[in-house]
Amino acid sequence: MTIIAGFSSSRQGSAPLNLAAQLARTTGEKIIAAVVVERALPAGVDPIEDEYRGFLASRAGASLERVVAQVRGDLDISTTVHHSSSISQGLMELVGQHGAGVVVVGSSSSGLLGRIALGSVTARLVHTSKVPVALAPRGYPASPVPLQRLTVAYGGAADAVGLIATGAELAKQWKVRLRIASFTVPPLTLFGGSIERSAEELVVKQWTSKTTDAAVQQLNAAREQVSIPDVDVVIGTGADWRAAVDDIAWETGDVLLLGSGAAGPTAQVFLGSAASKILRHAPVPAMIVPKRRISHGA
Repeated sequence: MTIIAGFSSSRQGSAPLNLAAQLARTTGEKIIAAVVVERALPAGVDPIEDEYRGFLASRAGASLERVVAQVRGDLDISTTVHHSSSISQGLMELVGQHGAGVVVVGSSSSGLLGRIALGSVTARLVHTSKVPVALAPRGYPASPVPLQRLTVAYGGAADAVGLIATGAELAKQWKVRLRIASFTVPPLTLFGGSIERSAEELVVKQWTSKTTDAAVQQLNAAREQVSIPDVDVVIGTGADWRAAVDDIAWETGDVLLLGSGAAGPTAQVFLGSAASKILRHAPVPAMIVPKRRISHGA
């Protein structure tokens, strides 16, 4: 399988390629570093447009080669310049052409350093992709170390993709540790009045117990199909989503695994509201997997 590391013609920061390289060192897959040049008209319609797009492609290709030269090492990395009506469409075209299993992109330049922010291109991609999308935090550095652990963000009833089973399969394939995490932000008020601290703690405790039991139940079901060693189940709570995400420990080599929301179309990525909040505050790379078609006859 192939990893597509995607870039725009105007931006070739190394973060997506750094994450793609870390994935490749984990999976043994090859990387195609691809810059997508957007064009409004098909080739041959407007000579001036063709000349300008050719200039952009030449400049972007040369810039991409310089980025790849800094990362390549012993990895199998090739480059390509692809013309398409949009960056997200172009990346999906490349996925089809090369049979790629994942697309890796970077965070918006407007995001915080070390965190993930979706720009217009990445937002569209994570809502339309038919393969998993991995997102590198802004400024994500190169690392000679492969991935070490997958943290599955379990959303209870909102889990529309069987994410724990997917995470278990990936953890076995990649030979990494597996962790299951849920996050909650307790309400500060209820029906216009304040919740007493003792009542709030009881609600959180009950929710934690219920969520942990449900996660373990899915984990045990996954163990019937995949051999899984010991798995940590952790709960992050806080006054806001950032505090909840920071409430659990993160390590170098972690990747957060998020699943499509229940509202998303089958076989496509669709990021739900809770997943969006978790993603925004994640201090590690994240991978979003598409919703799978579930057979009720199985």
